[in-house]
Amino acid sequence: MGEQGPLCVNVHATNATTENLSRHDMLHWVNECLRTHYTKIEELCSGAAYCQFMDMLFPGCVTLRKVKFKTNLEHEYIQNFKLLQASFKKVGVDKNIPVDRLIKGRFQDNFEFVQWFKKFFDANYDGRPYDPVEARGNTSVIGTATSGSTSRIANNHKVAARPVNATKPMARNVPTSKPIGAATRITGSTGSGDAHRLEELTNQASLFSAPLAVADLKTTVDGLEKERDFYYGKLRDIEVLCQECEQKHGKSQVVDQILEILYATEVADLKTTVDGLEKERDFYYGKLRDIEVLCQECEQKHGKSQVVDQILEILYATEEGFSVPEDYVEEGGAIPGGEEEEY
Repeated sequence: MGEQGPLCVNVHATNATTENLSRHDMLHWVNECLRTHYTKIEELCSGAAYCQFMDMLFPGCVTLRKVKFKTNLEHEYIQNFKLLQASFKKVGVDKNIPVDRLIKGRFQDNFEFVQWFKKFFDANYDGRPYDPVEARGNTSVIGTATSGSTSRIANNHKVAARPVNATKPMARNVPTSKPIGAATRITGSTGSGDAHRLEELTNQASLFSAPLAVADLKTTVDGLEKERDFYYGKLRDIEVLCQECEQKHGKSQVVDQILEILYATEVADLKTTVDGLEKERDFYYGKLRDIEVLCQECEQKHGKSQVVDQILEILYATEEGFSVPEDYVEEGGAIPGGEEEEY
C-alpha cells in the first residue's frame, strides 16, 4: 500500500509575489479571524496565532489547551512553535519554521512568515464556521481586544464563510515600502489611509535620521540577550544537579529549598507588563542570588557539602565575553557573592 499523501495544499511564497498584503492588512486579517487585537507584526512571534489558525484549518491537529496564548517569555514561544511544528508534520506541511529567528520578535522575519502563512491559509481554508474565543477556552491573548471593542467577525462570534475574501487586496492600492524593523505606530483622528502613509514616510525618514540610535539599540538588545541566557543557563545547570542529587541520595532540605526557589513564579513576571529581556535577566539573577545566600548560610551552619560546593562552582563560573553590568556590582567594587573578578 502506498504512502498517504499530505492532507494539506502546500504553497510557496517569494518576495516577488505581487499578492502580498501590507503589514496593516495582514494584522487586520489576523485580528478578524481570531478575534484578537494585535497591533504589531512582531507580536506574532509567540506562535500562538499560528497554532490557532492550524486548529481552524485542520480541527484537532493542535491541542489548544497546551498553547501559551498569554506570554512574553521566549521559552514559552518555543513550546508554541513545537506544537506548530507537530501540527505541520501531521497534515504534511513542507514548510520549515525558522523558530530561532521568529522568537526574537524582529519585524522582517515575522512578516515574511505571516505572508507565507496567509497564502497557506487561503489555499486550505474551506469556509467552515469557527469560534476562535470558544476554541481557546475563553483564554485571553496578548493582543486581544478589550471587551468594549468589536470586529465584524466578533459580532457573530463565528468566522463567516471564507473570511479571507474580506481581507484580500481591494481595488485601492496601498503604497508600501521596504520594511525597516519595528515601526512606530501613528494613531489619532486621521483616516486609516493617511495614517498608513504617514507611518511609511516615518520609516523612510528613519533611514537617514537615526542610524546610530538603531546601532546602539541593537548593541543593548544583544547584551541583554547574552545576560539572560547566561543566568538562565546557570539555573538550568543547578536544576539538573539537584535532580541528580535527589535520585542518588534521596530528599534533602537544602535541595528542596533550592528547587522551591527555582520553580517559584512571580505574579509580576506572569503579567503582560513584563518588560522583556531586562526583566527576565533580573528574574534569573534574583534566583541565583537567593540560591547563593542559601548555600552560604548552609555552609556556615553545617560545614562543607559536595552538592553546595558544586552549586557555588556553577554560580561563580565565568563565560568568555560576558561581564556583570555595573548595576549588579556592590559598593566597593565587589561582585555579589564576594568574587573580585568579573564573570
